[in-house]
This record gives sequence, C-alpha cells and structure tokens, in this order.
Amino acid sequence: MSGEDAPAQQQNAEEQKQPQQQETKTPAESPKTESKPDPPPTSASTEAAAAAAADADTPAPAAEKAPEEDTFSYRALVLTGYGGYDKVKLQVKKGKPVLKSGEVMVRVKMCGLNFADLMARQGLYDRLPSPPVSPGMECSGIIEAVGEDVTDRKVGDKVLVLNRSGLWQEVVVVATTHTFLMPEGMSFEEAAALPVNYITAYMMLFDFGHLRPNQSILVHMAAGGVGIAATQLCKTVNDVTVFGTASASKHEVISQGGVTHPIDYRTRDYVEEIRKISPKGLDIVLDPLGGSDTHKGYNLLKPMGKLISYGAANMLAGQKKNLFAVAKTWYQQFSVHTLSLIQGNRSVCGFHLGYLDSESELIAQAMAVIMDLYKQGKIKPRIDSTYHLEQVGDAMRRMQERHNIGKIILTTEPMKEEEKKEEAKKDEEKKKDDKKKDDKKKDDKKKDEAKKEEKKEEKKKEETKKEETKKDDKKPEEKKEEAKKEEN
Repeated sequence: MSGEDAPAQQQNAEEQKQPQQQETKTPAESPKTESKPDPPPTSASTEAAAAAAADADTPAPAAEKAPEEDTFSYRALVLTGYGGYDKVKLQVKKGKPVLKSGEVMVRVKMCGLNFADLMARQGLYDRLPSPPVSPGMECSGIIEAVGEDVTDRKVGDKVLVLNRSGLWQEVVVVATTHTFLMPEGMSFEEAAALPVNYITAYMMLFDFGHLRPNQSILVHMAAGGVGIAATQLCKTVNDVTVFGTASASKHEVISQGGVTHPIDYRTRDYVEEIRKISPKGLDIVLDPLGGSDTHKGYNLLKPMGKLISYGAANMLAGQKKNLFAVAKTWYQQFSVHTLSLIQGNRSVCGFHLGYLDSESELIAQAMAVIMDLYKQGKIKPRIDSTYHLEQVGDAMRRMQERHNIGKIILTTEPMKEEEKKEEAKKDEEKKKDDKKKDDKKKDDKKKDEAKKEEKKEEKKKEETKKEETKKDDKKPEEKKEEAKKEEN
C-alpha cells in the first residue's frame, strides 16, 4: 500500500438527499435552506399527501448514515522523502481498503523495525517504492476481513505478516500467502519480531551455510535482531563455536544467549582475537557490514569456508550508493574473483530477503521450521524495547546508534494523553537543551574570535614595542646622522 492519503470522504447521505427534501418540502427539511425564500403555502390535502409520501420514502435512520467505506480511517507511518528521522511522519488514511481475490485485511497490533528501514529512510534500499510510501516489512495482528478464494484464513485469526513494504500501518491488506498463523502462547511483540530476523538467519545458516556440528562461525552485531536469532539457531546444532562482535556493555547478555567468545569491536581487533582462539580460521562468516569488514571476513575463512553477505550497515554513516554498485566495488577491490575462490577453496554468497518475496514456498518452508523450533522452546525473540508510532524517530535513532539488545518494536496503540504530554515535555526540554548548546557554541565562537582579536592586538603592540626598542637601541652616532638628514 502506498503512503499517499486516500481520497477525501464523499458527501454524506444527508447532503445527497437534500434536493429531494427541498422538493417534497417535508417538515424534516434541511436547515441549510435558511438563506432561500420561504416555500409557497400548501393546502391541507397537499400537506397530508406529502406527509404520507415522506413516511413511505424516508429510509431507516441507519440507512442515512455514511457507508463504512466513507468513514473508515487508520493511521500510517509514511516516508515523505529521504533524509533524517523527521522524514517519517504519522498520517491518517481515509477509505476502507478493497480486498482482491486471495487477500486478507489485518488489524495490526505490532510492527518490527529493521536495519533495512533505516537504509530506506536514507534512500539506500532499492526494494522500497519511491516516497511517499509506508515502510515496514513485518507485523502482527488479527484478520478483520478475507477476500474471495481465501480458505485457509478466517476472521479472528492471529497472524504474523511478512511483506516487502507497507506494514507500518494500523490496517494492512496482503496476500494470504504472506501471513502465518501465530502459535499458541506467542505474543504480538514476539510475532512482529520473528519473520525478518529468523528467516534471514535460518536461510543463511542452513540453506547457504549448511551449518553442521563442531563448526565455528562469526556473527557480527551479535546483540541485534539477526545476531540473536543466528546465535539461538546455532545452539540447535551440537558444539558450534560462536564468535560475536558487540560493545562490551552487551557481552553478558549475548554470552547468556549462546555466544561462546564475545569480542568488543570498538577496543579490539576482532581478526586478531579470532586468530588467537581459532588459528585455522572459521567455517562461516555472517557479514551485515560490507566494505573492509567483508575483506577481513573472507580472509578469516578456512578452506571450504563460506562468507555470507546480507547487508551494508557501514553505509549508514557513509555516502549514498546503490547496493549493487557497492557489491561490485568490494568484489573488485578485494579481488574476490573466480580464480581466488578456486585457489582458496572458499565461497562467497549474498542473501537478501527482499528479493525472495516471489519465492513463497521457500519462505513458507523456512517459517514452518522456525515455528516448530519456537513451539519446542529452542528459539525465542528477545524484545529490546517498544515504541508508539508517534515515537518512530526515537526508535530508529536507538537502532542506528546501536544501543539496542534484541528487537525494537513499534506498537499501533495510540499514546495516552499523559504520555503525549510527557513526550511533548521531553521534546520541549530537548529543544531548550539544544538551544543552550547552540547558544554555548555561539558564545564560545564569540569568545574564540575575541581571543583571536586580543592576540592580534597584543602582537601589534609587541611589534610596535620592538620597533621602538630598536630605535632606542641605536648608537648616538646613528641618531646624530638621522638628525642631520632630517635637518637637511
């Protein structure tokens, strides 16, 4: 679904019937005729006939109400352009969506936030249509309506949804093949946290990586959504050694989650740390970073090892480029070409869930396994935090600055008035703090300029003083000679 507002509401039934009411001149005539001349007087028989006609033709009160399609509205987050956090705005869409054959309408409860959404906001994700558009690739909710030919879903079913985009809304319409029934006991938060991260991790580890017992793997961003999903899935295979990069403050959590060797990438060289423990290298490297980290990961592979590239997080702070251009660049830059792959007995592959949207069978197979693992208690999404749609900027900032441990969720439940006031207060305080910082910067700049001027003045005074000293230090003969020259 696009991010454009639906057409404005049609005229209501009262306005549409106004000409007929004026024509019959019944007592229920619209008050909007005040500016018009009074109608001519009628006889008693005419009035009686008109009253009878009105009783016969006047519809029931319910029929006078505007159709649901005209009054239906729902909130949606819309990417209005590329740039900062303020480019994602909360808007109201009007008009009830029309279901096609094989589609269902879902009342959304929770939405998942992914790195792809951050890249989309900066214009770096080519699977999202051009703005204005609603982002969001995963959500959970309850089916409110089903289209024709839908036999495997019914109204009231709790489902999680996976789609290329358009799911950051209170109401979404998707093909039934993009929905999956929620297992008993699964919360809406968990359901919204599961599709993108766990399908990505599962297909990389088992379809591409062919993970087996006693292997070793590097998981970058191990405290993120995919990182935690990959770690949990590694634990379903015996004796897998997991190296995980994350800031030191997150090590305790990821260690408890199954990371064998946590590495603080900010203070240590993860390549050196891995070589100390595993001199022969690794069997699998999951690379969401791109750039020089892809080269490092490739060189860490054992013979028969596999590097699986599935993102370019390093681009978020860099220049906007097309993902394919980036892939081509690092392929050329690091010489990962056919000959080196053959000589090294290593493989490089790429994974992008957004390009699997037409492969519903593959996704359904992976989801079936994931759901079974969830029921067995072997995997469980970790929820970092939950934000209202109104707070999407804060949610995106938390992920982009890598403060989260686990999944960040957006809830469609509207903020309460108290929360709105609190949020407004925080915004006001933030504006004041920002103003203070700006004022301080301006004051500091003025002080720096003033100091520079003082230094210039002092320098001038020193130069003047030096000149005067030079004159005073001249020999008496020189002074007499200068005096004579002046007299002449």
